[in-house]
Amino acid sequence: MATTTTKIRPRALVRASGGPRYAVALVVDALGTGLLRPFLLLYGLTVVRLSAPVTGIAMTVGIVVGLVCMPAVGRWLDRGARSTVVAASMLVRVLGVALLLATPTGHVRMFATAALFLGIGNQAWPAAHAALVATVAHGRERDAALAAGRALRNAGLGLGALLATACLAGGTTALQALAAVTGLAYLTAATLAWSVHLHADPGVAPAKDSGDGPAPRMRVLLAANVVYVFCLNVPEIALPLVLVTQLHASPVWSAAIFVANTVLVVTLQVPVTVLMFRFTRRTAMALAGVVLTASYLGFLAATALGHGWGAPAVATVSVVCTIGEIIYAGSATALVTDLAPARAVGRALARFELSTGFGLAISPAVITALAPRGSAALWGSLAAATLLSASAVVVEKDRGTRLSGVLPPGANCDPQP
Repeated sequence: MATTTTKIRPRALVRASGGPRYAVALVVDALGTGLLRPFLLLYGLTVVRLSAPVTGIAMTVGIVVGLVCMPAVGRWLDRGARSTVVAASMLVRVLGVALLLATPTGHVRMFATAALFLGIGNQAWPAAHAALVATVAHGRERDAALAAGRALRNAGLGLGALLATACLAGGTTALQALAAVTGLAYLTAATLAWSVHLHADPGVAPAKDSGDGPAPRMRVLLAANVVYVFCLNVPEIALPLVLVTQLHASPVWSAAIFVANTVLVVTLQVPVTVLMFRFTRRTAMALAGVVLTASYLGFLAATALGHGWGAPAVATVSVVCTIGEIIYAGSATALVTDLAPARAVGRALARFELSTGFGLAISPAVITALAPRGSAALWGSLAAATLLSASAVVVEKDRGTRLSGVLPPGANCDPQP
């Protein structure tokens, strides 16, 4: 374990994240997504006047097809494209919003097509962003930049959702206005991202290339990630379900937990990620699994308290779950970029986002299927699966490295394995 403290200066962090214009693009893009994403279902129900099942199926199809496009995104990135792919992920959502605004009442196919383009953009963006950051920054400075990007994105999503919630009283007209503003936000963000003009030479490796490629070392990591990513849907799905149906608590508890989760991620993502620099990336990810497992067992104990003390106990344990989520988010993508050689970083990130998207897609169905069977079935299963995944991550030979501080840009930030 390193004893030297790693310091990340704000100016260096902005530079490592792609520069000021790119940072603004991230905020604008996140703000636009926060305006619409939580209310796309309402748009289909109230503006297009589709039934709830049809709207839900259309949105699911968009997400699934977006995942299918990820291998192509990975190959595009490995040909050297960086800011162009980020801008494209934003522009395709502009097209989705335009189709959404043009969708007539009751037109299922057009709404589904709009959801498809929005889904493609949402799925492609994380891999494209991570590849861009990995091109301009290396080692722990890159890890901190990825963490800062997530914090910025969560802040934008939260602010956008708050603004959208305030506008919902306006009904159909307000939802259409929100969609239009979202489209403009995506267009602005795409312009800013494209103006960075960043392209990587696929024939030139960066200073640090950590080995022999994403397979087979990444197979265990990708499988484990499917389970880890369930933690992202715990505040949004599992806890509201448990609080309302099992503890019969006020929905205010669910809202408070969701807000607290967002605030903690925004404020602690970078500091906690920097704190984890004393461990290897693989060890940090395994530690995240242990923390998440402990939180799931904590939820099991909290729900046993029943009505009265149960809701406050669940809210308290949710802080532990959020810390686990923060450690996971700060280590997982960083570990993927560390394991992948320069020539395959795009495909590695695409595979990782594919596993993330798959986990996010199946987790609502798994959670809602387990919850009616009781707290032990839900939290016990999640705890066992997460602990097993953490064990699988840690037993893999750790070819990652530790870093005691941030070196100057371009320096060899990690010793070779």
